[in-house]
Amino acid sequence: MLKELRVQNFALINHAEIVFKKTFVVITGETGAGKSILLDALSLALGEKADTSYVFDKSKKSIIEAVFDLSQLNLQEFFEQNDLDYQQETFIRREITADGKSRAFINDTPVNVSVLKSLREYLIDIHSQHQNLIIHSEKFRFNFIDALANCLKERINYSNLFKQYQANKKELESLIQQQYNSQKETEYLQFLFNELEEANIKEGELSAIEEELQQLENAENIIQQLTATTQTLQNAEINVVQLLHQCKNYLNNISKFNSAYNDLAQRLQSVLIEVKDISIEAEKLLSDVQINPERIEQLNDRLNVINKLLKKHNVKTDAELLQVQKEIESKLLQYQNIDDIIIEKQKQLTQQENQLKNLSQQLSSNRHTAKSIIEKECVEILKDLAMPNAQFIIDIKDTEQLNEYGTNDIQFLFSANKGIAPSEVQKVASGGEISRLMLTIKSLMAKKIHLPTIIFDEIDTGVSGAVASKMGDIMKKMSENMQVIAITHLPQIAAKGQQHLYVSKEDKNNITISRITELNDEERVTEIAKMLSNDVPGEAAYQNARELLTR
Repeated sequence: MLKELRVQNFALINHAEIVFKKTFVVITGETGAGKSILLDALSLALGEKADTSYVFDKSKKSIIEAVFDLSQLNLQEFFEQNDLDYQQETFIRREITADGKSRAFINDTPVNVSVLKSLREYLIDIHSQHQNLIIHSEKFRFNFIDALANCLKERINYSNLFKQYQANKKELESLIQQQYNSQKETEYLQFLFNELEEANIKEGELSAIEEELQQLENAENIIQQLTATTQTLQNAEINVVQLLHQCKNYLNNISKFNSAYNDLAQRLQSVLIEVKDISIEAEKLLSDVQINPERIEQLNDRLNVINKLLKKHNVKTDAELLQVQKEIESKLLQYQNIDDIIIEKQKQLTQQENQLKNLSQQLSSNRHTAKSIIEKECVEILKDLAMPNAQFIIDIKDTEQLNEYGTNDIQFLFSANKGIAPSEVQKVASGGEISRLMLTIKSLMAKKIHLPTIIFDEIDTGVSGAVASKMGDIMKKMSENMQVIAITHLPQIAAKGQQHLYVSKEDKNNITISRITELNDEERVTEIAKMLSNDVPGEAAYQNARELLTR
């Protein structure tokens, strides 16, 4: 239930803190004082689009905070799914700046507006005047009859399965289109794959070819340089090895005079060993170098094949080329299996369709069974609302085609007067009649769908007197199982409230602001007397007000 609403810098409200009771709450006040502003503030807190025109003082933020008691709602899973801290007393806050920026929080955790809207579905039903049009909504009609037929849960399960069925149908259509397109594509893919497979490319092959080609193409120069190296080191008439031997001997001749000379001789010996080893390694490398034009031609041919494939598939390395080959093979395998996939998907759709048909038949049976009972209950309530000749018919037509709600099409037919055949509500009902019909429907739904709070914004439009009193009785009865808040301009409904909030406006420093106060018993008498007498109550109005409050 809604426990508190705090509003700052919002439209005409500078600051307001309202504590709501779990009962029948009525809100009254003069026209333009800001009764509906409270509703706008609450709607904004619960995810409605932010409107900067509500920011009264542009130098400050508008802040709306709503506190809800969730102790009876089992919403822990919702909070877990949205990574929110669950608290039985949950705080929702929405902030708007003058430049249009908006932020939302649930228990101080920032959230998207979509999360607020999702949570709202569990917390509150706001019925404003324009929501009378919801009676024309297919979803609303099915929710109403399914709730009263005790099959709403089954209908929701059916609807979820139907969505899966629709998704699978689209997937099957896509697969069939793929199958159609794949015949030519398969031929081309197979050609590409065969070309790559025939090329038999190995990872790292490209760099190996380039390295070998570089050596072969420079073989003559390599031979010359290696030959010169071995000659200089060891095979020339005067070579490095001989010179190093001589130097070593020179040092050995004087080594007895200083140990440092001996150290140098030893180091030269190490150099001699290393130089001889280099010479031997150079001779070995020289023997490996060949001048082979045929091999060069083979490698160039191979390189051309690989480069052509690299360019064709727009990649740079042989590793990437092998990955392309793998992906083509995967697509070919998928296309080869597409017939089997289609057959399997068709089987799945057939199973789902049979399941949906069975479920829809059960839903249809429940609706037809409950139809007359629901119609009777509605008519009885409408009679209490001064519509003794009202007719309400739930027109259920059976169809062959599965839809989101089963195999039924449902219309509400209504007539308020004798001699007028029932027709679609929007064609025959006045504003006041639709208001009474909507209250009737909502009161019946409230018995079946557990919703902690419902708000009626001037649902009494177009009615007065005894009818208004009956409407008040219905809302008061509803409040036994839920919190009911009614914004009203009729004293007959205001008198039924168990908590009475009054919205007034005053001019302060050349600025009009709204104030919200909770009325005590005496203040209620005065307010209802004013409502009865157009703001100038006499003793008769006061007496009438007291009588209304004691009924």
